Amino acid sequence: MDLSGLSVAELRLLQDEIKQTLKDRELQERNKAREQILAIAHTAGISLQDLLGAGSRSKSLAPQAKVAVRYRHPSDANLQWTGRGRQPKWVQDWVASGQTLDTIRGCN
Repeated sequence: MDLSGLSVAELRLLQDEIKQTLKDRELQERNKAREQILAIAHTAGISLQDLLGAGSRSKSLAPQAKVAVRYRHPSDANLQWTGRGRQPKWVQDWVASGQTLDTIRGCN
């Protein structure tokens, strides 16, 4: 297809048509894939819930055990950190002041 003879307006219209056609095709392919997957599951005797992993979903919703606090600010017991994830600002300030984490480990 030779596009060199088209005006800017015609090219933009073509571009819009292409975008819409792509969306339509993607939707068609997604629906076709869904139908094929469901047909395979039905043939295998697998329910839709099993196929989607409904059983594994409840596992992720289970309550998580609390992690013990490893570091506590010596003058403010409300400032605590488990040692996991990013260091809180107060820990960063503590280390930046020349103190070590060992000095606040398990402080009460």
